[in-house]
Amino acid sequence: MNLKSFKDNVIPSFEEEMLGYIRENGTEKESLHEAMVYSLEAGGKRIRPLLLLATIQSLGGDSRKGYAVSAALEFIHTYSLIHDDLPAMDNDDLRRGKPTSHIVYGEDTAILAGDALLTQAFEIIAASDASPEKKVKLILALAKSAGPEGMILGQMADIQGETKDLSLEELQFIHRNKTGELLKFPIYAACVIVDAAKEVEEQLMGYAEHIGLAYQIRDDILDVIGNVEEIGKNTGMDAAHNKSTYPGLLTLEGAKKALNQELTTAKLNLLTVEQISRDSARPVQINLLVEIIDLLVID
Repeated sequence: MNLKSFKDNVIPSFEEEMLGYIRENGTEKESLHEAMVYSLEAGGKRIRPLLLLATIQSLGGDSRKGYAVSAALEFIHTYSLIHDDLPAMDNDDLRRGKPTSHIVYGEDTAILAGDALLTQAFEIIAASDASPEKKVKLILALAKSAGPEGMILGQMADIQGETKDLSLEELQFIHRNKTGELLKFPIYAACVIVDAAKEVEEQLMGYAEHIGLAYQIRDDILDVIGNVEEIGKNTGMDAAHNKSTYPGLLTLEGAKKALNQELTTAKLNLLTVEQISRDSARPVQINLLVEIIDLLVID
């Protein structure tokens, strides 16, 4: 199965289950639930759920066992976008090709919709079919990835860095936390769900680390050379906010080179996974995860 057929097969049913968590608790006509559904239904690449579900599949598991955790993860990612777009943060009016939540519903409802998505994410995992031990591991890891040791830490550093000329190391710190942590979590979660071998998990987490950094480098590049139709949000926003970026620090060509280096190293991690699992009872099929790497390539 290639990545396109896998995505076409699992993402629609995943999205149906994800939206069901909101619809079972209220009607979409209620402003809060309507705002929550609006931002979730705006779409996006679903890269985080795709990473989680594809990793489960690659490890020989049933991807449907990852739907609840993937929904929780997408709830948290979507909440972060709603809050990022607020006037007090990035003050953006376009997200995923649609007007941002606060433009449609007002700042007060947008803030509460984000808060509701964040809170309900942990409820979803707690009520899932996973064992109590796995629930604790998943909730702890997601809270750390999304909280003051992860995404929120990166967002705070990003705000504080807007008026400064950051070094490459400082920029990487921001991106490893703000973006990378929620791209590492789905790999870890998949390993927990299917009880992956420790040595396989270690290599997959290396893959996740490089994918997380590559994703942000790519985002910085597209902010310079992309267009609204392609990426679903306004371009040139980094320059407008005086943010340090990979193209700004390394030049555009240097940023492309850095992107390719991260993707190449991520692929080496996968090749190591394939090698160490070859003689096991459950060898890892890496093709889906390799194709995710290919999604991030910029010519």
